[in-house]
Amino acid sequence: MKPDVAALKASFEQATATIGVIGLGYVGIPLALAAARRGFRVIGFDINAARVAELNRGESFMKHIDGALVKDVLASGRFEATADFTRLSEPDAILVAVPTPLTRFREPDLSYVEKTSDAIAATLRPGQLIVLESTTYPGTTDELVRPILERGGLKSGVDFFLAYSPEREDPGNPNFQTATIPKVVGGDGADALALADALYAQIVVKTVPVSSTRTAEAVKLTENIFRAVNIALVNELKVVYGAMGVDIWDVINAASTKPFGFMPFYPGPGLGGHCIPIDPFYLTWKAREYDIDTRFIELAGQINTRMPYLVVDRLAEALDRVRGRTLSGARILVLGIAYKKNVEDIRESPSIKLIELIEARGAQADYHDPFVAVIPLTREHAALAGRRSASIAGDAAAAYDAVLIATDHDAVDYAAIAAQAPLMVDTRNVCARLGIAAPHIVKA
Repeated sequence: MKPDVAALKASFEQATATIGVIGLGYVGIPLALAAARRGFRVIGFDINAARVAELNRGESFMKHIDGALVKDVLASGRFEATADFTRLSEPDAILVAVPTPLTRFREPDLSYVEKTSDAIAATLRPGQLIVLESTTYPGTTDELVRPILERGGLKSGVDFFLAYSPEREDPGNPNFQTATIPKVVGGDGADALALADALYAQIVVKTVPVSSTRTAEAVKLTENIFRAVNIALVNELKVVYGAMGVDIWDVINAASTKPFGFMPFYPGPGLGGHCIPIDPFYLTWKAREYDIDTRFIELAGQINTRMPYLVVDRLAEALDRVRGRTLSGARILVLGIAYKKNVEDIRESPSIKLIELIEARGAQADYHDPFVAVIPLTREHAALAGRRSASIAGDAAAAYDAVLIATDHDAVDYAAIAAQAPLMVDTRNVCARLGIAAPHIVKA
């Protein structure tokens, strides 16, 4: 029997459907909570049994998500987490939010998407809507996911429905949550688009339907390529203007007063997070299939990748000029290990690279981060796993030869540290923003 599209659509519009969310991380948990709070029954799936248990106890491993929200949807009976993927036949819609990292050769690693698609295919039943949210290159949904799901004989657009809707999370941003961010939706056929649009319309403030899954995939890449390229531009301008004795932050602040034709982007010690340092290279890789070189994107990547090296050079110069000593043998405190302010996420954080570069030049590097007590194990930086955040209580900062501000968390008392540290190197302009100025405070 063919699925009743109208009935499935009505179950989404009335929030009576059961929703499955695969991948209970920075994207999946907010999405699951938003759907449950709207009234849907939500089953969260994750291979991490410890995380599943934590959520079922009403706890949140992310500081920007209140555990009370988890407790609330648990108490209502609208949410549960599980590591049992044989239950994937239960949801009427399955939303996939698994990682899509790069390999060490900067090629897409779609192993998580592929394994998840295999798991869905094993229990796929007629009438289910499958939506991929993981960031990827145009063509992933119809070239990779659809063939896997169709292996059992069911056909997309006939027996089940397939769509793509890119995540748009901004952890730590108090002005935007999952439900208040418009959602782009592309479907594999008209029915899939209508169903996905009906579902997300109940969860988020606005949906933006587009012509195909490939278009939706391209939208997400374009958003992050736009940011990566513009950040690379201001990072390069920082270097150029710095050589001329011009402060890039003063330039950007003044340029921002123009009411048209200018959008401010800000330099930093490098790019971090699960999107901007990675997503542009998905398009670079896919473009080779069409014999196209993405020179602009690759140049931006080179500039942003070089920034930690330039920051460490600046640190060494400042130590020589202000302290009269070399970087080798110095004690350096890196303020902030997370990739952005007010979150605990260290994925692709430039701070990790800064520590490695500082220590490669013979210095000792400690870090302090109010959000990251211990550096977790990562694939690329396993040697740093287990390091603990150093205390900055009392006059602890005075024991270091320099303090390097890499992440400008609001919870840090920069004025107190500046009063103790013999040298402060600021990559985020936080001291100037707070009106803290002194000869031993250097921008980088």
